[in-house]
Amino acid sequence: MSRSESQQALLQAVVDSFQNTPDARLREIIQALARHLHQFVAEVHLSHEEWQKGIEFLTAVGKACSGNRQEFMLLSDVLGISSAVDVANDSHAAATPGTVLGPYYVPDSPQRSFGASLIDTDDGGQQLRVTGTVSSVGGAPIANAVVDIWSCASNGLYPAQDPAQSPTNLRALMHTDALGRFDFIVLRPTNYSIPMDGPVGELMRAAARSPMRAAHVHLIISAAGYQGVTTHLFDSECKYLASDSVFSTRKSLIRKFESAADGRLSAVFDVRLAPPQAGPALDQPDI
Repeated sequence: MSRSESQQALLQAVVDSFQNTPDARLREIIQALARHLHQFVAEVHLSHEEWQKGIEFLTAVGKACSGNRQEFMLLSDVLGISSAVDVANDSHAAATPGTVLGPYYVPDSPQRSFGASLIDTDDGGQQLRVTGTVSSVGGAPIANAVVDIWSCASNGLYPAQDPAQSPTNLRALMHTDALGRFDFIVLRPTNYSIPMDGPVGELMRAAARSPMRAAHVHLIISAAGYQGVTTHLFDSECKYLASDSVFSTRKSLIRKFESAADGRLSAVFDVRLAPPQAGPALDQPDI
């Protein structure tokens, strides 16, 4: 039996071993995963030493995860997998596109009121007021939608990375008003490097890739009866928009920050949510 025949026989045996998986979706996913992994091994002719290195790398990624850091999420981000999942699940062309969650999302942010400042640790950076409306893809405003916000300080660090910041700095949960509006104040986001002190950083250096993220504010918007979205507001003046290290930049999410009369900057970021039973993802990439 030739090498290719042996590889095919082995793959078929692995795929067949999952044929009786009761959950049809799990069966579909794991069989497809097996096919692609075996194809990868054959394509690059993976050596025993390289396979062992890969196991060691993934083990190190797992050990780098903690309550404040998700190294596996970071790995997914820099490989473009997180963004690929976002694109695959953009189910309506008129809805706000999804972007990566990132490794520093922390649940249970403090509840804040309409128009609140999220700046608990003021580092003297320029302030940015973000206003917008959450609506359906048809334009109907959505009252009481939940807006979950987190952003970095002027030094490019999140509270989980910087003990000098309050743990709640630049984080909030708020609800839209009766007209679907939200309004909050943060520090102007800055571009920053993804964490380079772990195994993903080692991979980025080995690949001679830039670790820089385009300046952004994170938002998760959810509402009863709609598909929620995890997304970003990007600064149009950031020089890393075209080379964002996690491939999350979308043209429709970029805004110009305008000067306001109160000395702050301002940006309008309207969000549209798709209905829960929207059709299959449309082949209309927004990049």
